[in-house]
Amino acid sequence: MKLNEPITLRSAEIRNRIWLPPMCQYKCENEDGLPGDWHMVHYGARAAGGFGLIIAEATGVTPEGRISPYCAGLWNEEQQQAWARIVHFVHTRGATMGIQLNHAGRKASSYPMLPSFAGRRSVPLSDGGWETVAPSPIAAHGHEQPRELSTEEVRAVPGAFADAARRAVAAGFDLVEIHAAHGYLLHQFLSPLSNERTDEYGGSRENRAALLLEVVEAVRSVIPETMPLSVRVSATEWLDPEGWKLEDTEWLAGELKARGVDLIDVSSGGNAKAKVPVGPGYQVELGAAVREASGLPTAVVGLITEPEQAEEIVEAGQADAVMIGRAALRNAEWALDALAELGASGDELPYPDSYFRGWA
Repeated sequence: MKLNEPITLRSAEIRNRIWLPPMCQYKCENEDGLPGDWHMVHYGARAAGGFGLIIAEATGVTPEGRISPYCAGLWNEEQQQAWARIVHFVHTRGATMGIQLNHAGRKASSYPMLPSFAGRRSVPLSDGGWETVAPSPIAAHGHEQPRELSTEEVRAVPGAFADAARRAVAAGFDLVEIHAAHGYLLHQFLSPLSNERTDEYGGSRENRAALLLEVVEAVRSVIPETMPLSVRVSATEWLDPEGWKLEDTEWLAGELKARGVDLIDVSSGGNAKAKVPVGPGYQVELGAAVREASGLPTAVVGLITEPEQAEEIVEAGQADAVMIGRAALRNAEWALDALAELGASGDELPYPDSYFRGWA
């Protein structure tokens, strides 16, 4: 069974190919970026539930880089220590843990995407919001117009990611992921729909990719040589020919590989309104194309909900791992249940010993 085979990225030995993608929890309710008991239970339950790799939610590298006031951060030592407690527990359950580092750019200072809030829109300054920044003063849908970053401010962004990456290492994470997808700052620079700059960070595809590549180089330089580095990309904006396209991502993946990236986490969209052909496994072909073009391992996400579907994706070589998102929100033990359904015996599965009567 391919899903239950381990995979090694540099020194990280991951027990299987069923992974938990980063999903915002909006549970730092003191608006201080500190993960707490909710995060311990959320990630700990899925580690106990058999997932091989768990990637913590989009985590702000600066206070103004958070998606919402309730999002997690990693810009100070207190946050580092709070994450360390969670990472330690995940490790006790045999899972590997990564963290996704992010700057939300023009989509920062948003209300959380929760039922108790009226949609994704900017939080006013009077309600605890802050001024947002972006490559160009172009507003995201439903958000306030951001301020354009100066060239000097752009050049400071890699340092903020590198500082957070150092803290991730100190907290015990096994993998660092850079978020360059879903319309957040690094994706905003990549896309001609949100980047109209005239300096060295705008214009050609190479210039628009420069910031991401500088971030990758900065992070790679501060994490151990043995630690894997992942980048999440939106493989297409579904707005050909105007937006960022799959062929652009195929080119980008080669540039990332040359700079020491070990894994491409493939998603799509998020930067501009588009008609997305959503359906079961709708992003798998994108991941397969990136994998073939770059030779890098890929993980894919997007309405992968059935065990046989997940096994077929990995068995066919369309991806090296599957990310189980919404289904894992519904069932913390999706990984264990899926492997058992596919025929794995109890002694082949990482059941917590306290639960042995559930499968013996």
